[in-house]
Amino acid sequence: MDIAEVVFKTFVEAGKPLKSGEVAQMAGLDKKEVDKAIKKLKTEEKIYSPKRCYYEAKK
Repeated sequence: MDIAEVVFKTFVEAGKPLKSGEVAQMAGLDKKEVDKAIKKLKTEEKIYSPKRCYYEAKK
């Protein structure tokens, strides 16, 4: 499982908008890696940003 999949799974399990730092802490990953994964997931349109600096999985 690559980092983007782990990050996406963390968003789905949280069920609420999260900051990248929160995702990094919950998934046990480096924040820089999480930021890269978030960027990738945004381009794939799997997540969106309901407010500035927060991201959530699309339902």
